[in-house]
Amino acid sequence: MSADDTATARDDFIDAALFLGMHSADDTVRVAAKAFFVRHLDGRVVMSLEQVGRCDDVIWGYSRELQDLYYPFMDHLHTVMDISREGYDRADVHLALSDTDTPRQLPFIDRMLLGQVINRKGLLHTVGPRSAAFDGLPVRTVTDWPVGQPEPTFPEPLERLYRESLALRLPVGTGALSEGA
Repeated sequence: MSADDTATARDDFIDAALFLGMHSADDTVRVAAKAFFVRHLDGRVVMSLEQVGRCDDVIWGYSRELQDLYYPFMDHLHTVMDISREGYDRADVHLALSDTDTPRQLPFIDRMLLGQVINRKGLLHTVGPRSAAFDGLPVRTVTDWPVGQPEPTFPEPLERLYRESLALRLPVGTGALSEGA
């Protein structure tokens, strides 16, 4: 779950699993991921350039028609929300290669992301079963949205664009929302 939650001014990092989770075919995952973004819309989050690229790689695997329904939402979200897209630096890579700072059993892409999070004293937010592998690290799994509670909504026109983008739903258990995503 989460390592040290006592720090006061840590950056919130997101990964491709959380971002793509807003389009999961599993409504539990979808609404939990969406709720994270609704709650953080006026804040700032950090996303590695590699994680941004992984999102695009998944979406580009779908038809042009579905992309045309998805991208207006994503583009608008990236415009109205402060999502800082950042590359890795030397210290991030050093931590990723360290067997003491990032567990060797994790896929290297996760070690790179964790190296960035640890180096910048951040907290990574993610969804899905892969989060169990992050025990003791600065990672927080986004919790399921309570059953029976109304789904959180974005302000307009973002909510309308989101609803239209849901023509694209990502299957659970694919590389889009699983380990190394």
